Amino acid sequence: MTEAPKITALLPMKAHSARVKSKNFRLIAGKPLFQWIVDALLAVPAIDKVVINTDARQILADEGLFDSERIMIRDRKPELCGDFVSMNLVLADDIANVPSDHYLMTHTTNPLLQPDTIRNMIGIYLNAIKTNAADSLFTVNEMHTRFYTVDGAPINHDPDNLIRTQDLPAYMEENSVCYLFSPESFEATSARIGKTPLLFPTPKLQSVDIDEIADWFIAESLLLRVAAGEALPEEA
Repeated sequence: MTEAPKITALLPMKAHSARVKSKNFRLIAGKPLFQWIVDALLAVPAIDKVVINTDARQILADEGLFDSERIMIRDRKPELCGDFVSMNLVLADDIANVPSDHYLMTHTTNPLLQPDTIRNMIGIYLNAIKTNAADSLFTVNEMHTRFYTVDGAPINHDPDNLIRTQDLPAYMEENSVCYLFSPESFEATSARIGKTPLLFPTPKLQSVDIDEIADWFIAESLLLRVAAGEALPEEA
């Protein structure tokens, strides 16, 4: 029997937030923001461990999150702290110190990502690795809409020959919800996206990323539904 590959989730989390103050730890729909994605990751048996690289160990402890069998809290090195440090440097430090066959990286700011979507994503990624179809995976928003340059020039359509937006060729927007990669693919590019990535469209309502205060209100309205037991639609 072949042993299942080891998958480690990387969840970077810093104390400071520039645009939404202390957002990682603010209550939203009944629990701290970070707890939503932590719970989703722990609900996926294929994930061996959740590694939290942080400068906020004490804040997490105050919220009841400690090292455990499936959670490892790593204190972020001083030289990796700050708003302008590349996330790839933080990931490289985790990879160097926490060996794994594969890594799944996500953010606290994606609280609507559901366990079933994560499981599906992992299955598709592992099959692509097995068949050499891809070396990594990242999530996208599949966009069927009319795009223009800042000067008003059409990009993907002809204004004189309008067709339905759903019939336009799809454009893929990296949405930063999730990344899957191996140590080898990370080494090849020094980044979470490898040389031959697979693009995975995530369901629209699960793709909300809290960047601005407006995103917080959108996420909160949806999370209140989730907290009440309402399932989010799974179609992209």
